[in-house]
Amino acid sequence: MRERVRHAGERDWDNGPSEEGGTAGEGRGTGADAGRRPPASASGSRRGPGGRPGGPSPHGRRGKRRILRWVASVLSLLILGTAGAGYLYYRHLNGNIKKDDLNLGKNPMSDHKANAAGQTPLNILLIGSDARDSAANKDLGGAKDTFDGPPLADVQMLVHLSADRSNISVVSMPRDTVLKIPECQDRDGTTYKATGLTLTNESLNRGGPGCTVATWYAMTGITIDHFMMVDFAGVVSMADAIGGVPVCVKQNVHSRNRTGQGSGLKLPAGTHPVKGEQALQWLRTRYGFGDGTDLYRTRAQHQYMTSMIRELRKNTKLTDPNKLRKLAEAATEALTVDTGIETVGKLYDLAEELKQVPTDRITMTTMPNFYSEKPDFAGKVEPKQPDAETLFRMVREDIPLDGKASKRKAPPASKDPAAPVGAIGVMVRNGTYTDQLGASRGRATEVAGLLDGKGFKQAKADKQNDPQERTVVYFPSVDLEGDAQAVAKALGIPVSSVKKSTDVSGVTLVVGADWREGAAYPKAAANGADNKTPETAKALNGSEKDCMDIQPGFTW
Repeated sequence: MRERVRHAGERDWDNGPSEEGGTAGEGRGTGADAGRRPPASASGSRRGPGGRPGGPSPHGRRGKRRILRWVASVLSLLILGTAGAGYLYYRHLNGNIKKDDLNLGKNPMSDHKANAAGQTPLNILLIGSDARDSAANKDLGGAKDTFDGPPLADVQMLVHLSADRSNISVVSMPRDTVLKIPECQDRDGTTYKATGLTLTNESLNRGGPGCTVATWYAMTGITIDHFMMVDFAGVVSMADAIGGVPVCVKQNVHSRNRTGQGSGLKLPAGTHPVKGEQALQWLRTRYGFGDGTDLYRTRAQHQYMTSMIRELRKNTKLTDPNKLRKLAEAATEALTVDTGIETVGKLYDLAEELKQVPTDRITMTTMPNFYSEKPDFAGKVEPKQPDAETLFRMVREDIPLDGKASKRKAPPASKDPAAPVGAIGVMVRNGTYTDQLGASRGRATEVAGLLDGKGFKQAKADKQNDPQERTVVYFPSVDLEGDAQAVAKALGIPVSSVKKSTDVSGVTLVVGADWREGAAYPKAAANGADNKTPETAKALNGSEKDCMDIQPGFTW
């Protein structure tokens, strides 16, 4: 039986550094990617004078500075900095980067729907691991009985780059979110069965970051293209290398109370740069900010993230090769990425996509939530509906969270023509169950009757229940996509809610918790209440400078 994973409070995650630990800076290289050629530049060349890689010219030295500057930016915890070009250091930095599989879930993720221009969005999951499996991480503290134990995904942020590359939306999921983790299988073939209700941060312990990706997909329906994971030591080394990240508190704060709770962060009122261990303390602080909950920790992480973006963009003007080298080393050594972006060349391409977005078109949000009333999860949070689903749907449908105009257009209809409605077989399942309301009894039969009345004479109710937040029409293969879209259109369900799935054998309509009653699919669900970001998502614009409220009892 798998050992039970201790959660954040039990693992002393909120407490300061331990007094003992190994030597900092333990090596992490996994071997150079010697078999790969450096990526071509915009002009198609990576060679110096005479055709030799890295000719001894001033341009070569500038190229080296550019790649160091670029790596430091794009491979930072935020990956939202700037980008440059160059090739020197390429193989060495490749060897620093650790790799893992993208999706460990048994269900493949759906393909993106292209916009009218043929563009697709890009979704990247950022994961902060609390692993204490290296000397550097152990030296940064936490309860000693957690050393070399199972890691938790204690920071989770989804970065959505719009299809037209005009804006970025970031959605954070609190680490104490109560949910179900799907079945996952790691690289060695070990299977981790689907869980009952547990906390989202446990997903990392079930095979690796690919299970965290699978958990996000199961919860949100958002297709994730890549992940980037960084650990405690990585946060410290990058903050050191960049020279500090400015953060703001409204009063003097000391995150340590009489019982010893807190991260140890101590700052005077105002704006101050934090780096090294102090940067980690900021990101870990719960007791001392706001009401002392994990939600205010998330807000502090957002402040740090937007501030670091601004600092990274300032650092494009850095000319000190030693500082740039340290920044590049810190960034690459801190990272674990999926195999789709495992080299500096691939990450360069990703950076080129991200750098197009101005800071004022970056929107930071937190998944709308409420405190759980379940006895086993006191003080933890659950998704607040329908707000959480509205936020997820807006990301799925590539709708800007800042409310500004987009070039987005409705997803195109399938190229596969639909069969006559009377010949389309449809299985209807009841997925309306929620912990608060239970299931809407007979709902599958009711909706099957609605389809029958619209000419779908082969629509049948399935006895199998399939609880899920939203209504989705699934199809198993491309030749049935047109049929599935016809079903969605007949009921007023958005085309974006038509998904390919290998778990069904034919067109299958799962009536979700967003449509518990009525003959018409709710307009609020279909239109997203005019596509406004819910206030409960606590949106923060990337150009805004936030300042943290301080919890009573944690001032000095």
